[in-house]
Amino acid sequence: MPDNPLKALSDMASDAHARIQQVHQHINPVVAVRRGMRNAGIPADAMTIDCLRTRRRIMLILHDAQPGILLYQFVTLDDEFGNDFQQLPLAEVTVETLFEWMQDYFG
Repeated sequence: MPDNPLKALSDMASDAHARIQQVHQHINPVVAVRRGMRNAGIPADAMTIDCLRTRRRIMLILHDAQPGILLYQFVTLDDEFGNDFQQLPLAEVTVETLFEWMQDYFG
């Protein structure tokens, strides 16, 4: 488990973003770390990966109450986020995981 899971996730997302742009130039994802949850008093960090062309979003959550777990869901920009998150141990998340999610969901 990395000392800073958000930084590790952010670094992986940046690497996956670079790979996507090399292979699929029509997919131009926008990666953002969002502070809204912490600002609202929810002990979690959020990251979004958006595709403006398809209006789809991959929402990634690191919740303090579930260390070592990545909560994620595939939604649209219109929905922003839903109630049902899937879970994956953060240790199993790789650049390849994020690359495949972007390729499959945004492609």
